[in-house]
Amino acid sequence: MTETVREPALTPAAEPQAPVIEVRGLRKLYGEAVALHAVDLEVRRGEVFALLGPNGAGKTTMVEILEGFRGHDGGTVRVLGTDPWKAPEQWRARVGVVLQSTSEFEDMTVAEVVREFGRYYPDARDPDELIELVGLTAHRGKRTSKLSGGQQRRMDVALGIIGRPELLFLDEPTTGFDPKSRRDFWHLIRQLVAGGTTIMLTTHYLEEAEFLADRVAVIVDGRILETGIPETLGGRDHETATVSWIGPDGPQSLRTTSPTRVIADLHDRFAGEAPGLTVSRPSLEDVYLEMIGAASAGTEAS
Repeated sequence: MTETVREPALTPAAEPQAPVIEVRGLRKLYGEAVALHAVDLEVRRGEVFALLGPNGAGKTTMVEILEGFRGHDGGTVRVLGTDPWKAPEQWRARVGVVLQSTSEFEDMTVAEVVREFGRYYPDARDPDELIELVGLTAHRGKRTSKLSGGQQRRMDVALGIIGRPELLFLDEPTTGFDPKSRRDFWHLIRQLVAGGTTIMLTTHYLEEAEFLADRVAVIVDGRILETGIPETLGGRDHETATVSWIGPDGPQSLRTTSPTRVIADLHDRFAGEAPGLTVSRPSLEDVYLEMIGAASAGTEAS
């Protein structure tokens, strides 16, 4: 297991810690079923914040409340200083939501769709500049039905940011992407952050969260288990390292808090490089799976 090296956060200088999203004691009920249990959450201006959790954990409910598409039954919610459920039209122009599909525009070209969407915003981006930003200049005359999966998702992002939103919601943005397309998309997201956009991300790809997110929160059964930076979530920075190598009798490994010393001992033992030498700590995925597994076991026990 190798750790993902995440690019440094590109946070705008202006008000870097100003909260964009403030949630306190949030509750949501569906009949007698509790979807969200007194959730507290804060997203700071200029960061990428990833909400992680298994299916049915409450991610979609949470995001729909933050987007203003669903009301809540308890607690307080402030997005850009306003309760989203009661937000005026001007507020909605400050928030971008990436659509899951633009299939209703499949007979229109990329340029036509972008220009059409731009008409609905008071300060829309220049269509040609936006198409270039998302890497679709070579496809601006192509009908949206002919776009590849990666190109379609770039189109979705273009429509989500055409109104220059301060806050952008991305829900599973790279599902179905091949590895190269996913990496290309990640760099587009970092460009948006560098331009001042705050991003709320949900994803099942833990490598994606580790690469993009400044902070992550893990939600299980409608409760936030922990919030923190990817490098320290679940105490992974304090976990012991595993040193592995190939010895005379085959693969061997040792868990240790002093990997450098073990490597030095192996160097002496093998009079040089130890065959197959690797050093690893738990990945974000390892920690995440352990957290949700423990939470699920606790729920079953109660």
